[in-house]
Amino acid sequence: MHGEALKVRIAAPAIAGRANAALEAFLAERLGMPKSKVKVVRGELAREKRVAVSDPAAPLDRLLDEPS
Repeated sequence: MHGEALKVRIAAPAIAGRANAALEAFLAERLGMPKSKVKVVRGELAREKRVAVSDPAAPLDRLLDEPS
């Protein structure tokens, strides 16, 4: 956590939306849901982004668990 935000470091380059796609894939995997349920909705070209998860039952606390 970084204040009230979640800080995530993505290795994909910020070229042609690759970093956004990698972030969406990472979050979807951590939440155990399809990539289509996670979408960057603000900050597509910025370092700070807002992401929407289109599943009201998403276990968001999984994002804070240590990766296995």
